[in-house]
Amino acid sequence: MPFEISLILELALLGLTTGFLAGLLGIGGGMMMVPFITIILSGRGVSPDLAIKMAIATSMATILFTSVSSVRAHHKRGAVRWDLVKKLAPGIVLGGALASLGVFALLKGSWLALVFAGFVGFSATQMFLDKKPAPTRQVPGTAGLLGAGGLIGFLSGLVGAGGGFISVPFMTWCNVAIHNAVATSAALGFPIALANVTGYIFSGQGVQNLPPMSFGYIWLPALAVIATCSVITAPLGARAAHKLPVKQLKRVFASILYLLAAYMLYKGLMA
Repeated sequence: MPFEISLILELALLGLTTGFLAGLLGIGGGMMMVPFITIILSGRGVSPDLAIKMAIATSMATILFTSVSSVRAHHKRGAVRWDLVKKLAPGIVLGGALASLGVFALLKGSWLALVFAGFVGFSATQMFLDKKPAPTRQVPGTAGLLGAGGLIGFLSGLVGAGGGFISVPFMTWCNVAIHNAVATSAALGFPIALANVTGYIFSGQGVQNLPPMSFGYIWLPALAVIATCSVITAPLGARAAHKLPVKQLKRVFASILYLLAAYMLYKGLMA
């Protein structure tokens, strides 16, 4: 599997795009990364089942870098709700470890693709409808946030996304302002990625037919190029989030997500 110039350009473009979207919408970029990395690996002879798993794991690994870059820009604007980060993070770590160390390794890639398609479709619908929460609804207590964090971490581990597809709707449902929700979701991306990446590395040891330069389920060449490029554009997206009409942008992005969900549904059914 030669690491040719065309491959570097494909991964660089993917990294630049997903990094900007991570900063803009607080989604971690995984919703776009997973389908495209699956396409790239499949085109280079990796079996569909393994390509889906590696795409999910590699996507999550890039979030380690993207989240740090975008959260710095959000923090400078005082937008991160660190009180929520501290209470959600323990549950996120536990949920992520359970998903990446256990369930991820046991499920076939085709099932993971179907799960991914379902949650991307759900997230796209939430973005498109932009439902408003009840004005009296508040953030739950410590136990509620621990449980919510566990669910966010677990589902993120199964689909390779930074958790924004659940955490942003959850926080806005609790009447957290959208810019604070996006910024806080970016901050949550790091503990989500750290817990899950550790699991992907351990559960991927001894797996047969991994492509060259793999570390567990993580494909290092893609990680290096995408992470480098996404770190450049994530702060630009974070700054744009405070200036652009995010509601309209979300509806456009939701339409793109429906197409990606349809592709992953097709891959899951055909794998």
